Amino acid sequence: MPSNDKPRLLPTGFCWCGCGKEIGLGKFFAQGHDKIAEAAYMAVHHDASVAQLLSDTGFAPGNRETIREAALDRGGWELCPRGCGYAGAPSSINNHVNRHHKEN
Repeated sequence: MPSNDKPRLLPTGFCWCGCGKEIGLGKFFAQGHDKIAEAAYMAVHHDASVAQLLSDTGFAPGNRETIREAALDRGGWELCPRGCGYAGAPSSINNHVNRHHKEN
């Protein structure tokens, strides 16, 4: 499970990728801009792609475990309760269930 030692982050009303776009309440990023921020972070701190970082840290396919397995085991991720195999953070699971498993 993730540690609660870190301070709680609060959205500011502007996208955290640095584009300056005003966004809705409760959001950190404009749609898709989390990936832009991730790529920028990788360029600044790792000078590599996500694939290279995973390989360098032992999470490439065929190694001891995948990054998905590690996230499920000790990163606070969960599997979709509907059994479809989707995995993610609890908030992502809620969004996934609401979008893809609506009750009819």
